[in-house]
Amino acid sequence: MKDIVIADQYRLDHKIGAGGFGLVYSARGAPGREGTYEALGGGIGIPRVRWFGQECDFYALIIDALGPSLEDLFDYCDRRFSLKTILLIADQAISRIEYIHSRGFLHRDIKPDNFLMGAGRQGNILYTIDFGLAKEFSDAERCKDLEGVPVGGTIRYASINNYNRRDISSYTLRQGLKAKDDEKAALIKKMKESLSGRELCDAILPEEFATYIDYTRHLPFDDKPNYAYLRGLFRRRFSVEGFRHDNVFDWTKKMFDEETPTEERSGIFKSERKIKG
Repeated sequence: MKDIVIADQYRLDHKIGAGGFGLVYSARGAPGREGTYEALGGGIGIPRVRWFGQECDFYALIIDALGPSLEDLFDYCDRRFSLKTILLIADQAISRIEYIHSRGFLHRDIKPDNFLMGAGRQGNILYTIDFGLAKEFSDAERCKDLEGVPVGGTIRYASINNYNRRDISSYTLRQGLKAKDDEKAALIKKMKESLSGRELCDAILPEEFATYIDYTRHLPFDDKPNYAYLRGLFRRRFSVEGFRHDNVFDWTKKMFDEETPTEERSGIFKSERKIKG
C-alpha cells in the first residue's frame, strides 16, 4: 500500500477492520491536536480523539488505539460468556449509554462490535465507538412520529420500533438471528414481537435480564430510562451469585491459561490455596 499520512503526522500501517461507513487502520505518529467529539469528550469509556478532518478525498478520524471488540472476544471465548462476564459487561455498558444520553445523544447502533475493551492500563474499561449513526435527541424527537423510516444500524440488533419503520430511541439487550435480506428481517421482527423477555431468557439467563428487556421495550420514546434501577438489577444478581469485582473476564482467564505453562499455573493455584488456608 502506498504510504498515506494523515495531518502530516499519522502514517497508516495496515487495515484492521471495516464497516458500512469506512475502514479502520492502525497508525503511527506523534500526538497532535485533539479533534472534536466535544459533546462526548472526557467521559469514561469514550475514546480520545487525536485529530479529525479532511485528508485529500476522504475524511479521517484519529483516536487512541483500543483493544478487541466484544464480538471478537466472544469468538475468542468460543461464542460463550459466563454469567459473571455478562454482568460485568452489562454494568459498564449501561453506564456508557447513560453518559451518551446525558450529553443529548442517541447512539443508534448499539452492538457487540461497537463496544471495545481498552488497551494497557485501561484493559478492563469498556469503550463505546462508532457514532456514525448517532443523532441528537432533539433531532430524533422531531422524527419520532414519522413512518417509513429505513431500518437503521445492524438488522440483527434493531429494536421492534425500528423494524416497524419508526425512528430509534432505545435498544433491547439480547438478539439472536442473522439477516441478509428483507425476508429474514421480517422473521426476526416476528420472533421479537412474539417472545416476551422471559421467553427470550428462559433457561439461558437469570430473571433480571428478562426484567431488563421488558422494561426497555415498554419505554415511551420521551421517557428517560432509570439507569440506576437497571444497573441495580444486575448488581444484585452479581452479589447473589457471590462473584468478586476483580475484573477477571472470561478472556482474561483464557489468555492467562494459554500464556502460562501448566506447571507454573499449578504453583500459583497451590500458593492461593495456602494463602486461603
